[in-house]
Amino acid sequence: MFDRIAPTYDLLNHLLSLGLDSAWRRKVTRQLVGRGPLHLLDLATGTGDLLISMLRRCPAIEKATGLDIAERMLELCREKLRTRGLAGGVELVCADASATPFPESTFDVATMAFGIRNTTNAAATLAEIHRILKPGGTAMILEFSLPHNRAVRWCYLRYLRSVVPWIGAAVSGDKHAYRYLDESIEGFHQPEAFSSLMKQAGLREVSAIPLTWGVASIYKGTK
Repeated sequence: MFDRIAPTYDLLNHLLSLGLDSAWRRKVTRQLVGRGPLHLLDLATGTGDLLISMLRRCPAIEKATGLDIAERMLELCREKLRTRGLAGGVELVCADASATPFPESTFDVATMAFGIRNTTNAAATLAEIHRILKPGGTAMILEFSLPHNRAVRWCYLRYLRSVVPWIGAAVSGDKHAYRYLDESIEGFHQPEAFSSLMKQAGLREVSAIPLTWGVASIYKGTK
């Protein structure tokens, strides 16, 4: 599915989030400011928007790896890195985020934006993140959530159920993909439950930072 929608993926991300997705990624990036040197892994890197944001704004990143299961997404990521002069020192790997090819205790930071709800097993993916982080390493996950405020939640759900599939189908030609987007957001763990999953995976100092009335959250945890 992600290979199919890759050509219009960036456009629809920006359009359907009203441009907020870029601001959310910058907030993840700001969590890294002042740290270093860093060996970074961006899981479910897709077309590389979060990876590029971090490379541009965090000079402490000495080595970076982007991983995604969709090869077409990685092709677009590779081209974006090249045209922005950021390809040097970046490795792109086609693999499953819940079963990566990396040795234990490899990375200082592991990030993942809007990807963990698409894995077949979120708990297994979190356990894999814990495995590949160095002791003291940080996991940061940006993911959609549902607002606590009832009025905001009602409006958000109407948007997800009616507007998102229509615009997504019109632009990408793939109605199923953007119906899936709504279903995956509504069916995913909410902040309290997902924070508990992170703790069960062995991560400590777990926190959830709500964004834009809670329509997305940044989750942080330490190995």
